[in-house]
Amino acid sequence: MSSLRTPDPNPGWLSEFALEETRSRVPILYVEAVPARVDVAGQIEQVGVLLRGSAATGQITRTLVSGRVLHGESIRNALQRNIEKDLGPAAFPRLPLSPVPFTVAEYFPLPGVAPLHDPRQHAVALVYVVPVTGECDPRQDALELTWLTPKEALEPSLLDDLEGGRGQLLKQALAWSGALI
Repeated sequence: MSSLRTPDPNPGWLSEFALEETRSRVPILYVEAVPARVDVAGQIEQVGVLLRGSAATGQITRTLVSGRVLHGESIRNALQRNIEKDLGPAAFPRLPLSPVPFTVAEYFPLPGVAPLHDPRQHAVALVYVVPVTGECDPRQDALELTWLTPKEALEPSLLDDLEGGRGQLLKQALAWSGALI
């Protein structure tokens, strides 16, 4: 018997109910990006940190570009899509040809298990430093993008303010790129 159901136009998306059910049982794969402005030698001059509002909690937090990898989507395409989703279509990211992250982050739903925490789920994220050359215009739940020098980004108050322990990822990104002062 054939199905008369209309095909899902976004087969990589889960309904909110299915996503919540999946999150309670299976780690979810994400990509995260530290947007960077670099000089001609490729050295980081500034990194971007998002101010984001959460419809679910009503809180406003600082965070990095991030999002899920959809079923059937390549890592590189997921990175491109999530950067565009958060920074707008004119950000012009310079994505790596080979998507090798500078670190792999693991988030646990229970606080204190590991430095990174996400109360919704157990998640694994591939984390990248991505130079952007265009105009960034935060979109969706991203309210603002703040550009910081590496020295400003390392201020303990800012690192502590990043959602879910992401201050640790920002510090790692700066160390990996050689931008630590």
